[in-house]
Amino acid sequence: MKKKIISSKLMLLLLLLLPLLNCHGSYLDYTDALTKSILFFEGQRSGYLPQDQRMNWRGHSGLSDGWEMNVDLTGGYYDAGDNVKFNFPMAFTTTLLAWSVIEFGEIMPPTELRNALVAIRWSTDYLLKTVSQPDRIFVQVGDPVLDHDCWERPEDMDTARTVYTVDAPNPASDVAGETAAALAAASIAFRPSDPGYAETLLRTSTRVFDFADRNRGAYSDNYNIREGVCPYYCDFDGYQDELLWGAAWLRRATQGDDYLSYIQENRQTLGADDNINEFGWDNKHAGVNVLVSKEVLDGTTYSLQSYKSSADSFMCTLIPESSSSHIQYSPGGLIYKPGGSNLQHATTITFLLLVYANYLEKSSQILNCGTISVSPSMLRKIGKRQVDYILGENPKGISYMVGYSNYYPQKIHHRGSTIPSIKDHPQVIGCNEGSIYFNSSQPNPNVLVGAIVGGPGEDDVYDDNRDEFRKSEPTTYINAPFVGALAYFAANPNVN
Repeated sequence: MKKKIISSKLMLLLLLLLPLLNCHGSYLDYTDALTKSILFFEGQRSGYLPQDQRMNWRGHSGLSDGWEMNVDLTGGYYDAGDNVKFNFPMAFTTTLLAWSVIEFGEIMPPTELRNALVAIRWSTDYLLKTVSQPDRIFVQVGDPVLDHDCWERPEDMDTARTVYTVDAPNPASDVAGETAAALAAASIAFRPSDPGYAETLLRTSTRVFDFADRNRGAYSDNYNIREGVCPYYCDFDGYQDELLWGAAWLRRATQGDDYLSYIQENRQTLGADDNINEFGWDNKHAGVNVLVSKEVLDGTTYSLQSYKSSADSFMCTLIPESSSSHIQYSPGGLIYKPGGSNLQHATTITFLLLVYANYLEKSSQILNCGTISVSPSMLRKIGKRQVDYILGENPKGISYMVGYSNYYPQKIHHRGSTIPSIKDHPQVIGCNEGSIYFNSSQPNPNVLVGAIVGGPGEDDVYDDNRDEFRKSEPTTYINAPFVGALAYFAANPNVN
């Protein structure tokens, strides 16, 4: 009788572990995940698709973008599951993709390095168009209110492709500052393979940063565009961080003393000590501090020590044993911050952990968090826990990356993925006709391979439901930093 009881308990344990066992051997395949995380960006493309397009259920879209302003604004990326081009998060996505290549490109498989550069260039080619006219920046294409009232493929969209513009002296420090950062970071990424293009990016970046600095203020404060950009990508946290961020990237790209002076002299006036524990499309403070810290850790610029102190403080908040720890973790171990689309926090913070670990290791330093000494390997372990959670090592045993492992979200909140492909159903599916696909209980017909959804909340709960967009909608800025994280673990899979 005792043996039977033990056997029953073992059987129950195996049933509980079955989802994890099904994932085993796939969720630790970081190289496969890296490939798919980059492939995702092909599913978000707007404009004329090239012959080597691999996400072949997609077609050309947004081909008239910019016509109402007599300018070509084709190209770029749709930010998430809709058909609008929001330049603020797109530029941030580009900066993080470029930073991924800068820090981890040398250890990427050559094919994936090439694919990552292609993904960056798809965006930078578009961003160059948005700043092609003097004292003007195009900040968005597409009316989000009308777009969100429809459920239609990007190839069919017939909603207004309104162009949202900011002209000097009206403010746009946030979007222009982030665009300058994206172009400067991309110039570094392209320098080894395409120095001519890199020079174009850098030259444009300096001009765009000047526009951002001269016309200070938030772009969403302009009355003529506010209704189009808010509440979607309003500047909620102020424009000051983007000025420091843009200057920091131009310092990295040029090694120019002017930009060094800028980040030294404007540290306090632009609030470098504010909100240092945030990093995302709207708040760059933690990223600025980590980026600038490299010069301090390299022993070249001690005058930037305050940035390193802030970076240290941020890292210590992530250490559960530290007295300054205040980041919340779910019961399953996922970094959690309120507000929805939680995996954006997990991927950006993981990226910073890995970058800072590299900076510390190369300078033979450790992190002091009160009475605790934290090694680079400890930071990497925290980052790896987040990566493994996203790829399937979580209470549900589900991969939150679409198309990865055998168990992943099937009903993501994404128009192009939900509606039959234009290749299979060439007839137009109009604005209201797509609702039957949104309301369908069936899996999406088109697999948006590599997309990382918003993910679970503080309780690790995730229901596969496209109606819950905060959990089921992928975004480009969730994926971008994950590319760098996966590149690191693909080359170093045995971090324990």
